Amino acid sequence: MRRYSAFAIAREALRHHKGWPRAWASPEPRRRYDVVIVGAGGHGLATAYYLGKNFGITNVAILEKGWLGGGNTGRNTTIIRSNYLQDASAAIYEKSRSLYETLSQELNYNLMFSPRGVIMLAQTESEVRGYRRTAHANALQGVKTEFIGPERVKELVPIINLTGPRYPVLGGLWQARGGTARHDAVAWGYARACSDMGMEIIQQCEVTGIRQKDGKVAGVDTNKGPIDCDKLALAVAGHSGVLAAMAGFRLPLESVALQALVSEPIKPCMDVVVMANTVHGYMSQSDKGEMVIGGGADGFNNYTQRGSFHHIEETVRALVETFPIISRLKMLRQWGGIVDMTGDRSPILSKTPLAGCFVNCGWGTGGFKSIPGSGWGMAELMAKGHSPLTDGFSLDRFREGRFVDESVAAGVAH
Repeated sequence: MRRYSAFAIAREALRHHKGWPRAWASPEPRRRYDVVIVGAGGHGLATAYYLGKNFGITNVAILEKGWLGGGNTGRNTTIIRSNYLQDASAAIYEKSRSLYETLSQELNYNLMFSPRGVIMLAQTESEVRGYRRTAHANALQGVKTEFIGPERVKELVPIINLTGPRYPVLGGLWQARGGTARHDAVAWGYARACSDMGMEIIQQCEVTGIRQKDGKVAGVDTNKGPIDCDKLALAVAGHSGVLAAMAGFRLPLESVALQALVSEPIKPCMDVVVMANTVHGYMSQSDKGEMVIGGGADGFNNYTQRGSFHHIEETVRALVETFPIISRLKMLRQWGGIVDMTGDRSPILSKTPLAGCFVNCGWGTGGFKSIPGSGWGMAELMAKGHSPLTDGFSLDRFREGRFVDESVAAGVAH
């Protein structure tokens, strides 16, 4: 892999940029690999990368039925934070946030990570109590957050309206080192690094069946032929239940569409991320000037990747009270992503009833921010059979009642 640098850019400029190699290879699949990962989104690629980097496992195929990063990795609103209440959640999200800070340098690829800070608004007395509690929990977990008052919120977000008639801003949970990154670049950076280690990324390769022998995974059937493997990882977000059925077990989750939109570009007016759970919306401004706006998930199960008028209307109407400026903006585009929700709104990173088969799913509305930490933990689980980052998120917790209840922190906003 040729390293990107100012010198390389200058050299290729003199060659009319004709000497750049492909960022990653696109081979035809081989008959057998040590590990097959289904899903070439952020979680699948990160798992492959850390398998190679941390454990030297590089005979890996990453299968993608569409194009690389074309699922939820390319359909989210890029928020990165780790101010979760439960210890297991805070640990994996903080691991992820800390990895994001140096990931551009590590991958030699600009992920456009921007630690601009994240505010979770408190607009009811109940939220004030809840966020104060979270701030105390974060202090014990080693996650740096603080509860701030309305004056500090206004200082950080000058365009905000503190005195809304229904929901005035009473304060907020502030994480200064939270922020955003470019979602596509995260997938591309990991893909480039995986390909450089000799791993094979196979696009337009749909898994049609999962083969097993004597209770252990034997391989997968695809539209490009059968592929044998010793270990199999499923990282397909909203389609996790479909793949699990092929492997002969069920997952305790449901798939729904999560919608978002961006406005026309405007001059810089907001340099932090603001999340408002009470009015059910969140907003940030992209580097291109677009206001990135999102809200909750659909109230019914579906597999659509389209937006709908009524949901966008509901989200924007709720945010206009807190951010009057957006009432004058035109919508540029909207989209949907298929998210998989568990009962406790926490992910599943676990072994499965099929030996040699592992699953990474159930991230619901918070998958993007967790990509590096998720990949780190899954790689350790697959290589060693155990990882402190994934212990709390096993399938067994649903049978044993060990829920990681983040329904308030993760089930509403991102």
